[in-house]
Amino acid sequence: MKKLRQKLGLSQDDFARKADVPYTTLTKVETGVIKKPSVFVVSKIAKALSVDIEELIK
Repeated sequence: MKKLRQKLGLSQDDFARKADVPYTTLTKVETGVIKKPSVFVVSKIAKALSVDIEELIK
């Protein structure tokens, strides 16, 4: 996820806003603190990255 975000040139803060996910949640998912984020969060992140959910969870 981090590589995809960086490829889009987005900071964590900008990406959190784009994905409509709290900044703290996004950073915890990126760093692995949250190992199994909810399907709701993953779907928002995937939509913001313009990728399928499957691409994020592989």
